[in-house]
Formats: sequence, C-alpha cells, structure tokens
Amino acid sequence: MSATAAALPYSQALASPAYAAGPQDYTFPKAVREGVARAEARNQRLLAGARSANGWDMETAADQGGSIETRPVPGTPVTDFQVRLGTPETVLVHLLRRFHYEIAELQPAEAVGWSAPEGLRGPARNLASGTAVRIRPGHCPPGSKGGYFPLELEVLRDILAELDGVVRWGGDDRAVDEALSYLAVGPGNTRLAAVAERLRAGETASGQGAGTLVDVRDKRRRSAAEALARLQRNEARGLSTGAPEPRWRAGRGRPHSEEATPKGLRGHSGEVTLLAGRACGDDG
Repeated sequence: MSATAAALPYSQALASPAYAAGPQDYTFPKAVREGVARAEARNQRLLAGARSANGWDMETAADQGGSIETRPVPGTPVTDFQVRLGTPETVLVHLLRRFHYEIAELQPAEAVGWSAPEGLRGPARNLASGTAVRIRPGHCPPGSKGGYFPLELEVLRDILAELDGVVRWGGDDRAVDEALSYLAVGPGNTRLAAVAERLRAGETASGQGAGTLVDVRDKRRRSAAEALARLQRNEARGLSTGAPEPRWRAGRGRPHSEEATPKGLRGHSGEVTLLAGRACGDDG
C-alpha cells in the first residue's frame, strides 16, 4: 500500500480502488488503519463539542482536514466559500449560483460560509457547522428588512421551493436576518440527499441546472413557492399548518426564451438584465 493511500481521509480511503475492488472481508493494511485513525483524531479535535441549530456538528476551523473546506462557486467570482463538504455543499452552491445568475451578481467575499462558533446565536450558529451562508451581508445587516425588490424576492422564493424546503431564508425568522440562508434539516435527512442527487444530475442534463432560464411566475412554480413560504413562516412562529411540505418535482423545468421570461430575469449569459439590488432598509 502506497504512502498516498495511507494518507487518504477516512471517507476517501473507503472509496479507494484497493478497498472498493476487494472482497467484503478486506482488511486494511496497518498503514491505512493508522492513517484513518489520525484523520479521525484530527476531526475530533476540530469539533466544537456542540451542534448547530439544525443538528450538524460545529467545527472550530475550516481547511484543517475536517468536514469544512474552502470551495469555489462555479460560474461566479466567489472562490472562498467555506462550506461543509457533501450534500450541504451541493445545495448551498446551487443556491448561490442561482442567486448570482438571477438576482444579483456576487463579488468575491460576498458569500460568507463557515464562521467560528464564538458569539453566534440562533440560526446563525449554523454557520459554524458549514451549513449556512450569508449572502452579501453588508447589504442586509441582521434585523433590517426590505433588502429585496419584489421580483428578486420571487426568484429567491422559487429557489427555496426548487430546493424542496431543505433550505430556510433568515428573512422568515422571528429574528430577521435577510442575508442568511441555511439548511433546515439535519444530517442523514433523506429529502436533503434526494435534493442533492437531483441537483447533481441536473448539472449534466440539457436544459437543467443553475443558469437555465425559468419562469418564476409560472402558476405551478409560484404556487409551490408561496406554499413553502407560508409553511416556513408558520414554523418560525411556532405554528403548524397540518399540511405536508410542498414539493417542487419538476426540477429546473425547460429553458424559456427571452420573450417568454418575465422582465428582469436573466440566465448565466446575461440575456436579460435584472434590477439591481438595494441595501436593506432603502426606501427606493
């Protein structure tokens, strides 16, 4: 067994060709077992000893061999998004890409992911587990409202519905934080896994994936978005509707022509220009 294989992180070691190709009773060589033990010990040292509001382990640092790493957001200038690897990354990067393509172009440092646990309260603690993001935080300080034009908010609601309710927007919380979006489900959630799998498949399918023009005012899409918004607002107030969560099963849908797209929407190539965002609290 090579030194490279011995240095593989635990999850990658399990997926290595030597393991995958062997029989089920395959025994790791000593060097691999020791490498896995070191990786597990390193991960344990990074744990903050508590979980974030959505049930994920908080970590004390990123890019230190744990579950949280700095990742680029493809198609945007953002190269420094610190996020939990796996399904959280898939879902939150998709959110950021649609935001960039359809609401406002992101600039470097405008997608703030992992943050140290100290001083974080409420849903903002999800940042420390790498399962949340503050989008353009300088435009929307916590507690401020009105940071989106109506069409921008329609797009945001459509994104949340496309993600099947596994992401919440902080603008719906009691303690309003319009810059914050975060996973609303914990690790092992089957709906989260299904959404991530659908998003990955959509990135390789024609007419799907972030950047594909969609009509957020389509009756069916808008109905799903409004139903999810009502549900999540009621959850924030501690109410229960007794109704199942709305599901957006159509994925990204077929691409629309510019003529069929509501004014203000655009795709990754910028065919249509979106109204510029405004800072929270502006009267304009």
